[in-house]
Amino acid sequence: MSLLRSIIAPGVSALLTSHRTQHLLRRRSELARRLFGRAHRVHYFHQVDDPYSALTAQLLEQFAARYQVELACHLVRPPRAAAAPEPRMLQDYSLADALAVAGEMGLRFDAPAGRPSDSSLRLATRALAAALDSGTMPAAAAVVSDALWRGGEKALESSAASLLQAGVNDARLDSLLDEGDRLRGKHGHYLGATFYYAGEWYWGVDRLHYLEQRLGDLGLRRSSPDGGAQGQPLVEPAVVVAPAGSGEGFVLDYFASLRSPYTAIVTPRVFEFAERSGVDLRVRPVLPMVMRGLAVPRAKRMYILRDTAREARRAGVPFGRVSDPLGRPVERALSLHDWARGQGREREYLLAFYDLVWAHGVDAGSDAGLRQIVQRAGLDWSSACAVVDNDDWRGEVEQNRVDMMAAGCWGVPSFRLSGPGLSEPLVTWGQDRLWLIERALTGLS
Repeated sequence: MSLLRSIIAPGVSALLTSHRTQHLLRRRSELARRLFGRAHRVHYFHQVDDPYSALTAQLLEQFAARYQVELACHLVRPPRAAAAPEPRMLQDYSLADALAVAGEMGLRFDAPAGRPSDSSLRLATRALAAALDSGTMPAAAAVVSDALWRGGEKALESSAASLLQAGVNDARLDSLLDEGDRLRGKHGHYLGATFYYAGEWYWGVDRLHYLEQRLGDLGLRRSSPDGGAQGQPLVEPAVVVAPAGSGEGFVLDYFASLRSPYTAIVTPRVFEFAERSGVDLRVRPVLPMVMRGLAVPRAKRMYILRDTAREARRAGVPFGRVSDPLGRPVERALSLHDWARGQGREREYLLAFYDLVWAHGVDAGSDAGLRQIVQRAGLDWSSACAVVDNDDWRGEVEQNRVDMMAAGCWGVPSFRLSGPGLSEPLVTWGQDRLWLIERALTGLS
């Protein structure tokens, strides 16, 4: 039995991901804070070579000014290999993604030379270490990050001269990084550009609005100079809807895993988008990371589960009562995928699987559970019994993995859009990046 399955049995997962549990835990945290007389403290973890940290840094000063909180900033190293199994691909993808989304989010990001040199990164880290010691990190993070990605060493020496003159030594620098890594790990995360407040994590500009809503609910939003409340979040989730028919002539490869919670909640939107836009959707299933020999640390699994739950609530998608499909359930379900596709019921089959497994705790590895999925999809169970448990799917699924990796992605859900007007395919990763595909079609229609 997998560790995830032992921890996240359907009843337990439903408890962990429920809105009511979240409310109770928040209430308990607030009562404890009052009891011990602690201030509202938000921790921010900055990774110097991380493009997402460069985006987030631009909002730190505004965030600190807007809310009555103590903003405690920390420097951290890149995630360990177990949490980021393809570090080079992650660096390349993060850079391309930050360049793609910055403008839509009202932020600036420019990296004319690509990833900064090691010497530039050392200078930037020393400058920010000095900023931590002087208490000026919220302002310095934006200036240093901008100089690092735009101009490298010369820009840093000019923009951060006073910080660099502070002369933080190696021992102090290592101490600050060690402390940041320790605190991030203690509270259960692994990435940079992350905020932590009273038991919950918020990743970068994509999830900052959740933290702002929470602080606003606590009455911590400061009044604006004219006496009114500043109600809009610093960055709102992007919403782009491509016109009907704008995808005709385009092909969208959708790399999906049956064990991915993010894939589970975005698949209904993917099918809706394909139907509305007219794009030729090709669902390309891949094996889960663990079944491909890649470890997924417990902290990462737990964060993803909770983050998916709040994203699902925002999207109005049922989620939370989970029967982990790792292993036999995934294999049995994949053995029926091509059969369902051949009968014109691929959409219904996948939607039934994701809903029943990820929202209603149905065990897809059992005959009873798989029968529910098949019948929900409008397919005949007796016919499925003649097909299930074949191995014919393995070659196709492996080829999908190879094609996904060649496109520059290693995780799911991933998308590759190709068609007229695109000099090369548009590749993006994540359930919260489907809007980039919509935007591309909007610009080309």
